[in-house]
Amino acid sequence: MAKIKKRFVAGAKCPKCSAKDSILLFKENGIETVECTDCDYREQQTDIKVPQKTTGSMIGVFKPD
Repeated sequence: MAKIKKRFVAGAKCPKCSAKDSILLFKENGIETVECTDCDYREQQTDIKVPQKTTGSMIGVFKPD
């Protein structure tokens, strides 16, 4: 089993507990996932949903290695 590379999102605030700098971003089974280290908040988003959630002009979608 491959190790999942998790990265902190600088300056991000958890939508549930409002903790700052506690959000991790990683891919789990090909699905982009964000998770809070301070509470049980977790959200998954497929690549199809990304353009639908953006507002304004989108330059590109960040895809971590």
